[in-house]
Amino acid sequence: MLIGEALLGTAPELAHVDLLIGSKDGPVGKAFAQGLTTLSAGHTPLLAVIRPNLPPKPHTLIVPKVTVQNMEQAAKIFGPAQYAVAKAVADAAEEGIFPKDINLDDIVIIASIFIHPEAKDFRKLYNYNYGATKLALKRALTNYPTLEKVIYDKDRARHPIMGFKVPRLWRPPYLQIALDITSINRIKEMIIKEIPKSDRLILEAGTPLIKKYGVRVLRELREVAPDIFIIADLKTLDVSKVEVDLAYEETADAVVCAGLATTESINKFIYEAKRLGIYAIVDLMNVDDIIGKLKTIDGFPDVLIFHRGIDTEEAGGKSRWELIKEIKQEFSDKKFLVAVAGGIRPGNTKDALEKGADIVIVGRYITQARDVEKSVRDFLKTIGAEEPAVDHYRVHSEDG
Repeated sequence: MLIGEALLGTAPELAHVDLLIGSKDGPVGKAFAQGLTTLSAGHTPLLAVIRPNLPPKPHTLIVPKVTVQNMEQAAKIFGPAQYAVAKAVADAAEEGIFPKDINLDDIVIIASIFIHPEAKDFRKLYNYNYGATKLALKRALTNYPTLEKVIYDKDRARHPIMGFKVPRLWRPPYLQIALDITSINRIKEMIIKEIPKSDRLILEAGTPLIKKYGVRVLRELREVAPDIFIIADLKTLDVSKVEVDLAYEETADAVVCAGLATTESINKFIYEAKRLGIYAIVDLMNVDDIIGKLKTIDGFPDVLIFHRGIDTEEAGGKSRWELIKEIKQEFSDKKFLVAVAGGIRPGNTKDALEKGADIVIVGRYITQARDVEKSVRDFLKTIGAEEPAVDHYRVHSEDG
C-alpha cells in the first residue's frame, strides 16, 4: 500500500487530495470494493471518469471529504473534480509516472478529495484537483516525504489552518528574554512594538511576574506572541505535577523546576512535562554537585540552566560556565540544551557560547534598556541570528 497527499490552490476552490494505491487483492482493493458498495448520505463514493463510460487505468474511487448537501454541491464533485482526478490518473499512466513493472489492471486507487461548499469556479476546481491528484500520485510512488525531510521541516513548518506556529528549540543558539518586570501592560507593549521578530527568541515569564499575576499571565503573553516559545519560570520545588499542569493549561511551551528540589520532585516534574509534550527545564542555581544531582534523576531535562542569581551577581559571585562542556561530555548520550543566566551582556555572550551554552538568558539589560529593540538586536547579532524569522508556510512552493 502506498500513500500520497497534496494540497494546491487557494480558497474556496483549494484542492486537498489524500490517496491510497494498492493491489486489488489487498486491503486497498477491499476498501475500494466496500466503498463502492457501501454508500453513506453526503459522502457517496464514485468512480473517476474522463467522460461517461471511460474510466482511467488504474480504476480510481473518489470519496468526498465534505458532506454534499444539495445537487449544486454534487455537480462540483461529479463534474470538475471527477474529471480532474480521472485525467490526472490517465496522464500519469501515459507519462510513465507509474513504474513499468506495475500492471495497472492489478491495482486500484482511492482518492479522498476536499471540495469547499462555496467553491464556484469550475476551471479552478479542475486545475487545482488535477494538479493535487498528480502530485499526490508522484509522492505516493516515491514514498515522499523521506524521514529526513520530516525531521528537518517538522519544527519549521506552519500549518495553514492553525494560523500560528508551535515553536520548538531546534537550532541554537537562542536569546531568552527574562520578563522579570512586573507590569504586564509594559511587557505587552514591549513585545508588540520593540522586540524584533526572530526564530531565535524565547520569552520567559519570570518568577516575579508569575507571582504577581499568576500563571494566567502566560495566556496574556500568548495573545501578543502567538508564535514565540514561552517558558514559565515556576522554580518548582514540590507538587511538581500540579505546577506543570497549571502552566501547560495556560499554553506554556516549557516549565522550570529548581535543581534544589528533591530527586523525587524532579523526576515527577520531568515525567509530567514530557507526558504533556512540553519542555522540562531544571535551574541549577545553588546546586553544589551538579553531575551528582543529575545522575540521580530517572529521566533527563530538555534544558539545564547555569544560573547565577541577581543577589550573587551583585555580590561579585562567579559563573560556573567552565562546567558546561564537562556536563555535555558526561551526559553525551542525552539530548539537551544548556542555558546560562546572570550578568549576561553582549560583551560576554561570545565567551558563554564558546564554553558550550546554547541559550543566553538576559533580563534587565534588555527589559530596562532605553532602547529595547537595539539591545535585542545587539544580542541577536552576537549569537549570529540577525536574519528574519523563518517562514515555511508553503503551499505552492512545496517540493516533492
